[in-house]
Amino acid sequence: MKGRDRLELLLLAAVWGGSFLFMRVAAPAFGASPLSAVRVAVASAVLLPLLQWMQPGALAACRGRWGALAVVGLLNSALPFVCFSFAAQYLSGGLAAIFNATTPLWGALVARLWLGERLDASRLLGLALGFAGVLGLAWDKAGLKSGTQGAGTALAVLACLAAPLMYGVAANATRRWLTGTPALALATGSQLVATLALAPAAALAWPAQPPGALDWAAALALGVLCTGVAYVMYFGLIARVGPARATTVTYLVPMFAMLWGGLALGERVTPSMLGGGAVILLGTSLATGWWRPFGAARKEPGR
Repeated sequence: MKGRDRLELLLLAAVWGGSFLFMRVAAPAFGASPLSAVRVAVASAVLLPLLQWMQPGALAACRGRWGALAVVGLLNSALPFVCFSFAAQYLSGGLAAIFNATTPLWGALVARLWLGERLDASRLLGLALGFAGVLGLAWDKAGLKSGTQGAGTALAVLACLAAPLMYGVAANATRRWLTGTPALALATGSQLVATLALAPAAALAWPAQPPGALDWAAALALGVLCTGVAYVMYFGLIARVGPARATTVTYLVPMFAMLWGGLALGERVTPSMLGGGAVILLGTSLATGWWRPFGAARKEPGR
């Protein structure tokens, strides 16, 4: 990764760390589906005119790829956003972001099963360590140990694990089917698909009590900054450095999510979060090839 890519990765992590704060603020007022629908609709409204201005005709160039765009829109936006918006009503932003940090683990596993990428000893060890860290956090937070903490918390943890699995599939789908698609067209098309997919559920679940000004401000920040701007950066990174490296942005997101949550909401960072997060990040660094204690780094196929 070049210096520009690393800087963009850091900035993207700060923005996506903020998304967990904004969901914590807005999700109780909107509900999961309505908030997610507002998020992708706002992102579409930002991205579509930007695309038409900067790359006129780019969406037309996606003709024949709308099926792939639909898959990416559902798995990289619509469904994960609903999962995390639901979880935001039960879990701290920092904890949700730690679970989100399993995205590269899922991405590496999907790449092995789907694209045939080789997993050496370091990467296999990383997968084992990463999922062990996930199990430890789930055991502690989801009522899997004695003294259950409620079905809502358990479902929130499951939602936080389903979302990064979908992210991992979407990253590899982008690599498999959408290589060469302009990043801005990819981001715009996926948000349009997500908007259409979420609109019916959002209409049915729209809150009877109108959300307040602060809730709307958080929802708009989610759409403009954490989705519209962030996805242009993210798909650009995938195009330049590949999905395995691009998804390592989730290494850094928990740090920012805990920082913003602590500053704005006074959220507490627990020893189990730090310990489980450290094991997950260690496993992720091994599984994605960032650290190879058993051999030299291996060049990615096709790169």
